[in-house]
Amino acid sequence: MNADLSRNYQQLRLALGRIGYFRRGTLLKRLMTCGKPGCVCKASPPRLHGPYYQWTRKVDGKTVTVRLSAEQAELLAGWIAAGRELDRIISVMERISMRETERLLNKLPSPTRKPAVRRRRAERD
Repeated sequence: MNADLSRNYQQLRLALGRIGYFRRGTLLKRLMTCGKPGCVCKASPPRLHGPYYQWTRKVDGKTVTVRLSAEQAELLAGWIAAGRELDRIISVMERISMRETERLLNKLPSPTRKPAVRRRRAERD
């Protein structure tokens, strides 16, 4: 690898080692209305209930949503951020790796083709 690519790639490898626990999904902070007709959440302006924290993710192709406490949401927010950082690092490493391996492959000689052997019609029959 040339010096710049090698340095960048090594820095990314070190960054991977610093990633701790991670999770996938989306964390939402929601304020909601209820079903009671005289509740203040229906007033103008409304005073909504909450906040309620929800973590949504895919499990075996199905969407799963879990309600969390504020403390759980705070922890999960850090883990989700770590997962996104992991994705970003891997994406950059893949681009560098593709570029560098392509350069190395292009330095090698191309495969040579054997000349086609022409057979006479009598040999084919």
